[in-house]
Amino acid sequence: MNRHQLEAASEQGIITKEQVESLLTFFASSEPVSEHDHSEGQLKFVRSFGDVFITLGIVFVSVASAQIDMSTWMNIVPLLLLIATTEWLVRGRRLVLPGIVLLISTLYFACQLLELSITDYGLFNLMLVTSLAGLFYWRYKIPFTMLPIALGCMGILSIIIDIDLLNAQYMFTIYGLIVFVVAMWFDAHDVDRKTRFSDAAFWLHLLAAPLIVHGVMVNLLISQGASSGVFPELFIIAFFLLFFLLALYVDRRALLVSSLSYAIYAVIALSKTNAFDIENLTLLIFAGFGAFIIFFGTYWYKIRNVVFSKTATLGISQYVPRFIEK
Repeated sequence: MNRHQLEAASEQGIITKEQVESLLTFFASSEPVSEHDHSEGQLKFVRSFGDVFITLGIVFVSVASAQIDMSTWMNIVPLLLLIATTEWLVRGRRLVLPGIVLLISTLYFACQLLELSITDYGLFNLMLVTSLAGLFYWRYKIPFTMLPIALGCMGILSIIIDIDLLNAQYMFTIYGLIVFVVAMWFDAHDVDRKTRFSDAAFWLHLLAAPLIVHGVMVNLLISQGASSGVFPELFIIAFFLLFFLLALYVDRRALLVSSLSYAIYAVIALSKTNAFDIENLTLLIFAGFGAFIIFFGTYWYKIRNVVFSKTATLGISQYVPRFIEK
């Protein structure tokens, strides 16, 4: 029995909404564990191509509405239509992918209605938009909503402490670490990756990774400068390896997405030294990273067990997906 069937039973009053999660947890615990049972590779926000088709229609309507020349108060029309559509598709039919686009579109038209400028953001603007995202999460429980909420909170905090992120890019790493800790809190409450807690953690990890990596790498390259030789590039490679081990341990491939770009940069920078002189080396490097992604994407769980299976008895391992006994 899957989530869709249980939610349908809940809508008909056969079981309560609280019992849905309990039954899902029970069924999950009674099934044999495989390497895919707690995989983030299962895209829970897309159930079928029908979701993609509906989402495409929402994008067309939203973009077209945004291009229409209308007075400020008239933005309430597309806003109300979006809210009604969200009630129908998300609240009623539990469609997640369309809900993501509906959230973004709703926030856009809400800003247009209130004449909130993205370029002239202030404390009130950010608090209002973040609150709207919070209301959206409270009403519809779409995990993606945690991402704009986190971004809004970072903006609010930056204004309160009066810091310019462009001149203090180390704050990106601090924010990224905070988001990562929050993501791990969600993960720790759903190590089997069965509920929306895990889905919320996925989006937060996707946000935390570029923040952490960008802050570290930018400050390293700026502080070291071009005169420091190959050491910054070697540090980038070492940092990428540590980041890879972290992603492997917590079983979150989303953490690797942003760090790969910096790793590619480091290898290319090293290849431009006198130690390397190979034709089409940049293309070979991209091909090498492509092979790396294919290999580790295929044998992710086998590698994870080999590297970290000895840590399964540690207390901290109870907060990450369990290692599979072969």
